[in-house]
Amino acid sequence: MSDALEMDALWEEFHRAVNMTSAELSAWLRVSDADETTEPLPDRAGSDTGQHVLSILQKRRTDLTEDDLRVMEEVVDTVSEETDPESEPVAEDTARRHRLMTLGHDPLKG
Repeated sequence: MSDALEMDALWEEFHRAVNMTSAELSAWLRVSDADETTEPLPDRAGSDTGQHVLSILQKRRTDLTEDDLRVMEEVVDTVSEETDPESEPVAEDTARRHRLMTLGHDPLKG
């Protein structure tokens, strides 16, 4: 029973941390990976973690694997560490924002 409760809690935390939709994340991964002459295939754009987050967003809770749960915990931990609820988002901190957006969290999104 506690495993189900833990999974429910992780699911909720993950969806609070990941505040971009799957369409927004997919578009961001393609843009962030493109350069002046090439653009990667949509299913190969971005980091492995970014692609995994996108995959999780497209799943139902009952279809999650152990690997999905591990990535969800990593994303929740990273977003929690990188964001400070006491401070306002800073648009000038582009590298930090882009790093978080690769995980599906846009600090400037309300």
